[in-house]
Amino acid sequence: MRWLRRLLGGKRVQLDPGRQQALLHDVQSRYGPHARIRFTEQVEALTDSLDSDDGLVVASRIVSQVADEAHVDLQAQAQEIHRRTGRRLLVHRRNYRPLWKEAGPALRWPLFALPCGFHPYAQVAAAVTVLGSQARRLDRVTDPNPLVTRVFEVLDLTTTGWEYGRVRVDTDAATLADRLIVSAGQVLAAMDDPPRLPPAVRELMRRNNTVAVHDPAGPRAVGGINLGARMREEFLV
Repeated sequence: MRWLRRLLGGKRVQLDPGRQQALLHDVQSRYGPHARIRFTEQVEALTDSLDSDDGLVVASRIVSQVADEAHVDLQAQAQEIHRRTGRRLLVHRRNYRPLWKEAGPALRWPLFALPCGFHPYAQVAAAVTVLGSQARRLDRVTDPNPLVTRVFEVLDLTTTGWEYGRVRVDTDAATLADRLIVSAGQVLAAMDDPPRLPPAVRELMRRNNTVAVHDPAGPRAVGGINLGARMREEFLV
């Protein structure tokens, strides 16, 4: 594995677990929906604070923890639906779309209320931005393969939330989706042997529709995003 060879035999990276813990605490406590600044300003501030090797480790932890907790949440929801109705739902991390197509109205979109407290439009958007901008350094601090898989999981949850989970597509939501797409493309481009694109991404890449994007503070549409086109731009290189 290239990332392990880099860690063992390449230029040493000086990591500080104490610094990482302090960064993680700061990210959790200072930012999110309770902060008094807009999500765009939070992302900018967070991206600056995570601009280091320790920050890259923290960004990786944020994305992985969000993906893991979202999966646990959806499994719990599926089990509760089975307990109440006898209906069995399959929860597959590699492709959440079949789950949401079948049971979207009965499911709660998990990314707004995870135990970790990371908000998709603040900490998560900043973390994926850091992963993409420092993609060529990722293999100095972690294995990029499972990490890019987690990025794709969060992208899958984001887009299925729009389509089946009653998640409002505002400028913050669209910015998150775009950052996930761009960062995933940057990480894949930096890998010697990138994995295949997951089924949910391949399905969306065949589309060419534009989704209206709304003002976070009101009902007015202020633009649009074509997910299929953006994915083709980033992944078909």
